[in-house]
Amino acid sequence: MPRTVPLRPARRTRQTVAAAVGVLAVLGTAGCVADAAADSPGGSLAAADPLPTEVPAGTTLVVGDPTTEAALELAGDEIEHDFSFDLEWANLSGGPQTIEAFRAESLDVGAVAEIPPIHATWTGVPVSIVATQYRENWQDAPVYELAGRPGVTLGSLDDLAGKRIAFSPGQAQGALVLKALAAAGLTQDDVELVELPSTGDVYSTALAAGEVDVAPLGGTQLYRYLSTYEAEGAQSVRHGLRDDAGHLYSPKAVLEDPAKAAALDEYVEVWAKARVWIEAHPEEWKQGYYVEHEGLTDEDAQYLTDHAAVVDIPADLTEGIARTQETIDLLAAELDKEPLDAADLFDQRFVPAQEAGAEAQRAAEEER
Repeated sequence: MPRTVPLRPARRTRQTVAAAVGVLAVLGTAGCVADAAADSPGGSLAAADPLPTEVPAGTTLVVGDPTTEAALELAGDEIEHDFSFDLEWANLSGGPQTIEAFRAESLDVGAVAEIPPIHATWTGVPVSIVATQYRENWQDAPVYELAGRPGVTLGSLDDLAGKRIAFSPGQAQGALVLKALAAAGLTQDDVELVELPSTGDVYSTALAAGEVDVAPLGGTQLYRYLSTYEAEGAQSVRHGLRDDAGHLYSPKAVLEDPAKAAALDEYVEVWAKARVWIEAHPEEWKQGYYVEHEGLTDEDAQYLTDHAAVVDIPADLTEGIARTQETIDLLAAELDKEPLDAADLFDQRFVPAQEAGAEAQRAAEEER
């Protein structure tokens, strides 16, 4: 029988950016980024400097990465980790929350999709990507599909023409919409982009109410929406585009602190181990995380399990950086933003750590 470990109840702080920053404010001064580079032994670390190999005593890393937190609790000693620093978990993730926390200098690293690091840079928050994963099965298990309101026909991306489409600039769903339009040979003038936050059930509610014709939905939101409204004519279409990037990213000020940079290198290795463990233990993850921790029904949890990622943690970021550059170029043109060099967003000093973590965990899983 799969082994499951009860998790602490989910801490529901994902309501607004203000709430997220409020939660972080009570974390205390130990993990505050404000004291990072200036007070760190050894001075400031340049981007070209090698990462330190030792973490000074008293170092704290504040991490917004709920899935890794849960994986470490569920896996126990099946994920080897012995952090040489104090780790404080912040129960938040995603672009809006993590960017605001970075602004408040209350978070050292967050877990996001492709767009938040780009958006953060454009909004004056200098960040770097320190770890990256993709989906090997991205065509069969996309993160999002384009769902239509009841009665809207979606046979291909060409059917987006003339539609009102939910749009969230600065988030992965918004970028996906622009990519889908470009793939169909359409422009913003061919559709009506309705700006809505992609948090919670906003998109699916807008579809059901007829406020928009199309919206990118993923995970249980897509499953629940189609289960509820398919009989009324709701359908979705797969876009055939890469929407599978997942990153850890940090403020550049954190990476300039030698102590925190060394701690982050340790964390990235364990993060990679957790990704591999989750993939290798679908039933434990389904029951322990989706059902026990997140409170999903067995049916919802099974849907997520059936559409789970086959994890790709690259040892070479060349292709990923090139895809990110394509995204940046598209967004810069469509949203009137300054061009960026994608390579400048990636701190490749951490690649050996993520590669080592993935390889070590795969070897451990093969031995079990």
